[in-house]
Amino acid sequence: MSTPSLASLPIRRLTLRDQAACADLSEDRGWPREEHKWGFLLTAGKGYGIDDPDGGLVSACVVTEYGPQNPSLAAIGMVLVAGRHTRQGVGRRLMRHVVSAMGTTPLTLHATPNGRPLYEELGFKVTGRAEMVIGRFTGGSEPRVATRAATAEDLTAILRLDEQVFGTDRTHIVTRLPAFADQLRVAEEGGRIIGYAAAWPNMDTHVVGPLIARDTSVAQALIASLAAHTDRPLRTDIDVRHEELLAWVKERGLESVAFNSVMSYGITELPGDWTRRFAPVTVAAG
Repeated sequence: MSTPSLASLPIRRLTLRDQAACADLSEDRGWPREEHKWGFLLTAGKGYGIDDPDGGLVSACVVTEYGPQNPSLAAIGMVLVAGRHTRQGVGRRLMRHVVSAMGTTPLTLHATPNGRPLYEELGFKVTGRAEMVIGRFTGGSEPRVATRAATAEDLTAILRLDEQVFGTDRTHIVTRLPAFADQLRVAEEGGRIIGYAAAWPNMDTHVVGPLIARDTSVAQALIASLAAHTDRPLRTDIDVRHEELLAWVKERGLESVAFNSVMSYGITELPGDWTRRFAPVTVAAG
């Protein structure tokens, strides 16, 4: 029996039942398995994939939509093609399908240097950069901003602040953070929440994200408070325009490991207030 061509294999929606297969695909490409993150993305967003007749997945990606009803923005992430099927147009075909399926919805993604040429070919434009830093936070003289663990009573204020800063509603992401993250903390001033951040487990690190703060000093206080409550290295992806914060974390033990291009399709810049948006939940979800 002949093997079907890659071009003839159907693209289907993935579900949480595909979590292990997605993790296998990550591992196949030399990425961490990240099953915890895959589970989050597959429940909060829409997964797309191509099944391999020999088992597993040929390719996969996840789309996370934002907005209260019709999506006003969608983030594409975790675009992967199995090593044995690379350079055969599979990633391009899957991306074209996703872009078409999203219609007129503006799109965003974080592109690695290897992935950027494909996205540019599809019409995505570079609108920014993010720097990934990782390491053990060593502390030092920390800003005097009050922080504490978030409670259920804080949710309304967190959602209000998040929508102001992110530029569209992402209730379905924020309300999942207490279960997804090991820590969710807020910064306060005069009884008002002026920032919040989460730290979620990813392999042997804690990823800091989202990181929403009134200014750099509040962002610093939130990172320091998260670091004080974990014995794992921290990892985060900071908008390169936040030069002061990047210098501060590097002085405290985190090192630069990679740069990603922030790209968009259908819009010239992301909505919201970048001056208060320091790091995403994960680059896969914006």
